Order: sequence, then structure tokens, then C-alpha cells
Amino acid sequence: MGIPKDLLKQNPCLFEWNILSGYRGSIAHGMWTNPKTEANSIDDKDIMTICVPPIDYYFGIKEFGSRGTKEIKRDEWDIVTYEARKFISLLAVGNPNVLSLLWLDKKHYIDVTEAGQLIINNRQIFVGRHVYRSFTGYAYAQLHKMTHIACEGYLGGKRKELVNKYGFDTKNSAHLIRLLRMSIEFMKDGELIVERPDAQQLLEIKRGEWTLDQVKAESDRLFKVAEEAYLSSALPKSPDMEAVNRLCVDVVRMAQS
Repeated sequence: MGIPKDLLKQNPCLFEWNILSGYRGSIAHGMWTNPKTEANSIDDKDIMTICVPPIDYYFGIKEFGSRGTKEIKRDEWDIVTYEARKFISLLAVGNPNVLSLLWLDKKHYIDVTEAGQLIINNRQIFVGRHVYRSFTGYAYAQLHKMTHIACEGYLGGKRKELVNKYGFDTKNSAHLIRLLRMSIEFMKDGELIVERPDAQQLLEIKRGEWTLDQVKAESDRLFKVAEEAYLSSALPKSPDMEAVNRLCVDVVRMAQS
């Protein structure tokens, strides 16, 4: 289920410049369902890659993607690529989607170079209570999206049908509950559990087996538990930005050598 070869050839950021890549989203969480075999599935194949472009992108006037980010979408493939400095800056502010790449199960990594492994080995640099704000912020966004629908992308039409069927976006509902649970876990020990032990229950939510009232009641409870976990957390307040900067320099140098 790797990236199609023609996409690799067309995009050097996915191959030649790549230092770290892995599955994200439903595949990484153990919640992917095949749209070809499951009638209600609206899952893409989501991948994140990190790249270090040639040196002229650092000393010349070239810019990678849009502010260090490039999105590649085709059919079921939804790939986001970050230039290494952009990726590390997002790690430092606790972006949940980006942080997850450092805690994947081994089977969900596609490619890990020496420079990519260096980032994974130093993931504790990015552990801190500041992550609570990012996770709960994303969770509130999913809470809003549940009933304010924007059905776009590869399976947008099918997703709209499911929203009409259940009266709310069940996929956003599953994201909401997952994000809050991951936030609570992270505040306790600074570890992200990406492949979800509660995947089956989250799939129930995604498949519309929970009512909107049930989802809201569980999210209300989890928001309170998450705040309590934050207030009692022994994690550092925020990352050591000097350490983050040193890591960034080392990663770029290693990839360029």
C-alpha cells in the first residue's frame, strides 16, 4: 500500500529529498476501512513525509511548497509534505497531527533515514504541557465541524450522504473523541498512543452507531478530564527552544551531507 511509483517520480520531496515518511490519520490509528469493500467508508490513504531539499532552497531564493508545505492529492491518496524546518516548528508548538509521526507503530513508517531517525530519537524535546492547548483546540474544531459540514475531497459526496443519514459528521465525531483521549494520555506521561487501543469503539462512532447526544456527552466529560490532567501534569511547561533549534540544524546538516 505504498505511494504509487509515478507520484514518487514526479515529486522529489517524496523520494530523493525525503528523510521521514509514514502513514497518518485512520491508517496510523488502526481505524482505516476500505471504501471499495465497506459501503459507509470515507477513508483516504493519508501519508506525511518530511524532506530536506537541496542546499539552494536554504541559501538561494527558492521556496519549498507554500511556506514549507506541499499537498499532493490524487484519488484516495492524500499526502502532505513538510520541509524539515517547517515540520520541526510545528512539533515545537504541539501540532497533534505532526507530533503523531514521532510515535507511530513501526509498521506504519514508510521510510526512515538517519536524519529522520534523529528527530524520532529526540522526540522528548517536544514534550510539554503546551500540547494540551493544541489538542483541545483541534478537538473544539472537530466539535464545530460535526454540525457545520464541509464535505470536500475524494469522497466528499459520499460523506455528505452519511451526514444526511445521521444528522452530523460521524467522522469528525470520532476525531473529536480520539483527540481528547490522546490529550489526556499525553498529559500523564508525555507519550502519544497513535495506534488506538480503543479503535473499535472509535469505529463505532465513525460508523454512526453513537447518537449526537452520546458524542456530546462523552466529549463534555473528556474536556473536563483533559483539563484536570493538564492542571496536574508533571510535564515541562514548554520545549527548550535552543534544543529545538540545535536539533533542526543537525537534521538539515545530516541530510545535506
